[in-house]
Amino acid sequence: MKATAQSGPAIVWLRDDLRLADQPALAAAAASGSPILCIYVFDEESPGLRPLGGASRWWLHHSLAALAASLEAIGGRLDILHGRAGELVPAVARAAGAACAFWTRRYEAATIAIDTDVKAQLAADGLRVESFNGQLLFEPWTIRTKMGEYYRVFTPFWRSCLALPDPGQPTPAPRKLMGADWPVHAPARVDLDQLGLLPTKPDWASGLRAAWTPGEAGAVARLAGFLDDGIAVYASHRDRPDIPATSRLSPHLRFGEISARQALAAARHAGDSGKAPPRDVEKFAAELGWREFSYHLLFHNPDLARKNFQPRFDAFPWRTPSSEELTAWRMGRTGYPIVDAGMRELWRTGTMHNRVRMIAASFLVKDFMADWRLGEDWFWDTLCDADPASNAASWQWVAGSGADAAPYFRVFNPILQGLKFDPSGAYVRTHVPELAALPDEWIHKPWEAPPLVLKAVGVALPRDYPLPIVDHGKARDRALAAFGEMKSAT
Repeated sequence: MKATAQSGPAIVWLRDDLRLADQPALAAAAASGSPILCIYVFDEESPGLRPLGGASRWWLHHSLAALAASLEAIGGRLDILHGRAGELVPAVARAAGAACAFWTRRYEAATIAIDTDVKAQLAADGLRVESFNGQLLFEPWTIRTKMGEYYRVFTPFWRSCLALPDPGQPTPAPRKLMGADWPVHAPARVDLDQLGLLPTKPDWASGLRAAWTPGEAGAVARLAGFLDDGIAVYASHRDRPDIPATSRLSPHLRFGEISARQALAAARHAGDSGKAPPRDVEKFAAELGWREFSYHLLFHNPDLARKNFQPRFDAFPWRTPSSEELTAWRMGRTGYPIVDAGMRELWRTGTMHNRVRMIAASFLVKDFMADWRLGEDWFWDTLCDADPASNAASWQWVAGSGADAAPYFRVFNPILQGLKFDPSGAYVRTHVPELAALPDEWIHKPWEAPPLVLKAVGVALPRDYPLPIVDHGKARDRALAAFGEMKSAT
């Protein structure tokens, strides 16, 4: 039997939008006047979906737990299901005799296909179905060049975004919800622990627990902390891993615990109130713009994480790094302190400072001449903020194969990068403690330190810290020669 308007509950299908505030799908359900079913489907089975990495699974568990508590506090409930969303969502709607369904739009090809199929099924059953933009500032298809094409370069893309109407002010969370009973004949719900998202044997997440507070409250607190302590020096210090000048909002944005609109509005309010200089607010807005640009690219290039954006790189002679090389990079044992500090920060905390991400990525792609997809896979597994758009677009940017890419011949020198962006060595000392006693002069090139200096601080190479696994100068020449071969062949 087809449902009629307001004859049954409203379904809110939650995905990467795990919050109550500035949540248009939830607001629409609340405005419908119907009792509400808030469902989350953990889908590992639908075709084309990329399984979450370990760090993202850990975050998701805690984010769902936080959301469930928040919903319960205002009269709602989070119901979790496990299986194919294309089967489970319509089954819940039919069992409940639902009147309407709402969700936040997604932008990966596989998720778009699932959402399209579910919408068609629900509409055929007579439901009112609406989707909303709750993830981005601007929908990817709304930003076009004068020729009607999508943008491939960031600066004109962001300029075009800024010329559009302002995304507007975020909306508050509902104060009260009317939760619906779970339908008797609906698919079985699962407890959060049954999803098996947390690591157990071994439990490697102690560093993540110490570094992060997943959930909407954690996101709001992180944004407030950034506006108090970081944004006023954001433009000048955001590239310094030794200074806490970045927002650290990326995993919260990744899981939708806070919206880009909330972050942008809060930053602009800080600027308007004199709390933050306009230059810093504009720079922070532009970084949100890079996230928008990544989704713009992903929407128009569904295989961004697998295929070179620039097809000429299909002919690039990537080499397969040895198991020793790959393990050294992953575990932070390359012998280049700034690279190793970043990779150890990643392994321990599930994040890495953005500047150091570029340095570490360049080392893998240029010094080892390894295929960028190896790095993208590792970051996908170890980053809490492993975002399907930003992760792929950023790796292609470093590799030179992407849109608006750093040219391949731009090879980051890990020594010079360390000296420039971690001049006192504070970042390296935090994450590579075996070098902590070295003087600033040698902290980024310990192998060049005089033997008497090493002896005085009790550091023996390679006993305590490895020598460089590759000569950067020679590796750079090798990479540039390979790039020249590719250019000649294409």
